[in-house]
Amino acid sequence: MAKPEKGDYIKIITKDEEFQGILMPRPDILEKGITVLKLDNGYNLGINNTKIKKVEPIEKYKQKNIKKREMKFNKNLPTVSIISCGGTISSKIDYRTGGVYADYTAEDFVEMCPELEKIANIKAKKVMSLMSEDMNPKDWQKIAEAIYKEIKDCDGVVITQGTDTLHFTTAAISFFLKDLNKPIIFTASQRSIDRGSSDAFMNLICSVTAAAKLDFAGVATCLHGTINDDYCILNRGTKIRKMHTSRRDAFRPVNELPLAKVYLDGKIEVINDKFIKKSKSKELKPKLDNKFEHKIAMITIYPGMDPRIIDFYLEKGYKGLVLSATALGHVPTLVKGYSLEPYLKKAKDQGTAVVIASQTLYGRTHPYVYSNLRNLSIKLNCIYLQDMLPETAYAKLGWVLGHTSDIEEVRKIMLENVAGEINDRHKPESFLY
Repeated sequence: MAKPEKGDYIKIITKDEEFQGILMPRPDILEKGITVLKLDNGYNLGINNTKIKKVEPIEKYKQKNIKKREMKFNKNLPTVSIISCGGTISSKIDYRTGGVYADYTAEDFVEMCPELEKIANIKAKKVMSLMSEDMNPKDWQKIAEAIYKEIKDCDGVVITQGTDTLHFTTAAISFFLKDLNKPIIFTASQRSIDRGSSDAFMNLICSVTAAAKLDFAGVATCLHGTINDDYCILNRGTKIRKMHTSRRDAFRPVNELPLAKVYLDGKIEVINDKFIKKSKSKELKPKLDNKFEHKIAMITIYPGMDPRIIDFYLEKGYKGLVLSATALGHVPTLVKGYSLEPYLKKAKDQGTAVVIASQTLYGRTHPYVYSNLRNLSIKLNCIYLQDMLPETAYAKLGWVLGHTSDIEEVRKIMLENVAGEINDRHKPESFLY
C-alpha cells in the first residue's frame, strides 16, 4: 500500500503505545510536526512526529458517492422549514477527511435524521455559516428576514446556529417578528456531530416535532433537558440562557418554567400552559420589524471597575447602555474615583438611555429599596428592567432605540412586556430548574 493519505485508516506506533484511526488534515492552529488521528471513539488525537516510530496503512480511503434521495411531499404532514445559520448541528461531515460536504438541502437533513421524514415535509435554506461568537446584530436582522420569508409557506420554522450566543439571537428575533401565528424554534448542539454523545440529532428531531405539532405562537429554543437523552425542553426566547460550557442540558429557563418537554417519540408535555397559545389563528399576520440601533453596549458592573468606561462609549456617540448590575441593580456610587454617578449624569444630560438588569439573573431589580437605587432611578433617570435578563435587555434596547430616541418613550417600551421578557411573578420551582 502506498504512503498513507488523508482519510486513510492507519496504525501509528510510538515509543510508548499504538493508536489506530483515520489520518486527518492538520488544522492551521496546530504547530507543524503534528499528526492528527481520529480515533475509533470519535475523538481527535495529536501526535508529535518525533515520537512516531512507524506508520502502518490498514485501509485506503474510498471517496463517498453522495446520492441525493428523492423527497416526496406527504399531504398528511405539516411542512417545516429549517434555516441554517451555522454550528455543527447543520453540517454533514466526511469524517475521513474532516471536510464538510453538506449543501444544507432538505435531502441532507433527512439523510442525517431519517426520522424527520415521518414528522413533517422538510424545506431547508442556508442563510449564513458563522460561529455564534462571531454573530452581531446585523446577522440577527438577516435571520429575522429569512424567517419572515419562510414562515408564509410552512407550519413552523426551525433555525440552527451555534450555542454560545443563541440566547442573544432568540431574544432579538422575539422583538423583530410581531404577531406570530406559528412556532419559531431555535436549536443547536453542545457536542460535535462526530461524537457518539452528540446532542445534535435529538435536538433537531425534537425541534422539528415542536415546530410541526405544537400550538404555540412565538420564539423558543428546543435543546436537551437533561444530560441524557430523556427529552428536550422548550423555552421562550427571551427567558433562556446558556448556563454551562459543555453539558448537553446547558440551556435553562430563568425566572420561569419551561414551556414544554418534547420527546423523541413525538410526545409533547406542556408544562407552562400560560404561555402556550393557539398558533393557527388566521387573523394574525406576522410582521417584520427589525430596526436596530447598533450603537449600544452592555457593561458588567464589578468591584474596582473604572467608571470612565461610561465616558468611552459616550464619546463615541453610543445611544444606549445596558448595565449588568449586582443584585437589585446596584452600581458603585459612594467611593470617590470609583463612583459611576458623575458619568451616568453625563449620560442623562446627553440623552443616552441607561437601563439596568441584574447579573444575578434570578429575581428582579428594584429601584426603590435603597437610597442609592432611588438616586439612580429618580435623579439619574436609569431604567430598572424588573426581571429581564441582561442579554435580553441588550437586544430589546437596540430594537427600541431603532424606533425612538425619546427617553420617556424608551422607558415606556422597555418596561412594556413585548415578547414575554418580563414576568410579574415567579414560581418557587422555577429557580434553578
